[in-house]
Amino acid sequence: MFRTMRRKNQILSQQENITILQKATSGTLALLGDDNYTYAIPLSYVYHDNKIFFHCAKTGHKIDAINKHNKVSFCVIAQDTIVPEKYTTYFKSVIVFGTAHILENESEKRNAIEIFAEKYSPQQKEGRLKEIDREFKQLCMIELNIEHISGKQAIELTKQNKRQI
Repeated sequence: MFRTMRRKNQILSQQENITILQKATSGTLALLGDDNYTYAIPLSYVYHDNKIFFHCAKTGHKIDAINKHNKVSFCVIAQDTIVPEKYTTYFKSVIVFGTAHILENESEKRNAIEIFAEKYSPQQKEGRLKEIDREFKQLCMIELNIEHISGKQAIELTKQNKRQI
């Protein structure tokens, strides 16, 4: 169903992919938007239990696109170091494929936003819970159920890692 990567020696392990998804703070969600144009939007997210959660307004392009066609991809760039003298970049990135849906169940929605808020304000429990309570009614939480994860790094990083072993 999902394509295999051509440059197999540059593939990141599943654990490396998950580590990147856990540590990164932003990625780009790609959807099928208006008139079948691809719609890609950068956003903050949290990875938890093989799912990705993000929040947004209850209306707008993103919500319309998800309601129309829920198959999405999500890309995170963990490293992008430009190496001008070698005419390349040393990169690490992960792409996720899956289905997105709006969390309608209030307890699922609250659980998701609390996990999200803890990632971005880990030392501010009281404040983040107050903020969640204040914004909860107008908040929309999206859950991306992951079907496939693929990660890749620059060949130079692959070679570097082999030398360190």
